[in-house]
Amino acid sequence: MPAPGPLQLAVEEYLGHLGVERGLAANTLGAYRRDLQRYVSFLDTSGVVDVGGVREEHVSGFVAALRSGSDGRPALTASSAARAASAVRGWHRFLLEEGRAGDDPASAVRPPLPPRRLPRALDVAEVARLLEAAGAADPPGGLRDRALLELLYGSGARISEAVGLDVDDVVAAALGEDGVVRLRGKGSKERVVPVGSYARAAVEEYLVRARPALVAAGRGTPALFVNARGGRLSRQSAWAVLQSAAVRARLGSRVSPHTLRHSFATHLLAGGADVRVVQELLGHASVATTQVYTLVTADSLREVHAATHPRALR
Repeated sequence: MPAPGPLQLAVEEYLGHLGVERGLAANTLGAYRRDLQRYVSFLDTSGVVDVGGVREEHVSGFVAALRSGSDGRPALTASSAARAASAVRGWHRFLLEEGRAGDDPASAVRPPLPPRRLPRALDVAEVARLLEAAGAADPPGGLRDRALLELLYGSGARISEAVGLDVDDVVAAALGEDGVVRLRGKGSKERVVPVGSYARAAVEEYLVRARPALVAAGRGTPALFVNARGGRLSRQSAWAVLQSAAVRARLGSRVSPHTLRHSFATHLLAGGADVRVVQELLGHASVATTQVYTLVTADSLREVHAATHPRALR
């Protein structure tokens, strides 16, 4: 196997920085590696052998190749191409800051803009149907499923955050009047989120009446949500729980792993919550990510206005 060249060594240095200094998750690092490997291959084909030989036209050419597939690789969607372009921009910025390059050839290259998709949210009545349907399963699974979905909707947690919870992270939320849950989000960042009375009651009932029976099937685990074999519930199994409840609630394909999180944010904003408070609750690094929910709320307000105001009818 040939020794790695200067470009590959620079990529490995950057990935090491992301893993150690910024604490990115393994899945995120894997995506960065794939994107940068494709970029290095593109540079190799273009005759570039080290970082000093990269020019702005190389970067813009790569971004164009991501969308067209002209580099012999599959063409990417706008959102995936934007992610890859972001990885390239971050790499070049790192090289400049570390003194490994004299300039940043990617600074003026803008990633493709993905189409703006508004998140899909359930209305309050649909959420209630979904939660009731989750609890309709046979015990102890039904109590677990209801607690899981109540916690997802009550805290705005991602499914991966919910299944990553240990009992110690949530016991105060289940038993205390003003309970909170400690969530570990992207980049292992922690945030503390209040949990309402419905979620607290569902989690407490699950802890008392269902979890002991589930844990007994395994070798013991600190995990809050446990599968039938006594181990930690996986993200895929949690998704299956959500899908099964959606089918029973006659909501069908409208429900995805992020549906309850979207609904949580949309309902808070519709109720008058400040967008920056919702940003903190969701764990978004930028308020711009959260502001997409304000568009959903504005659309809902327009629909209500058009349907009910006597001078809005056309």
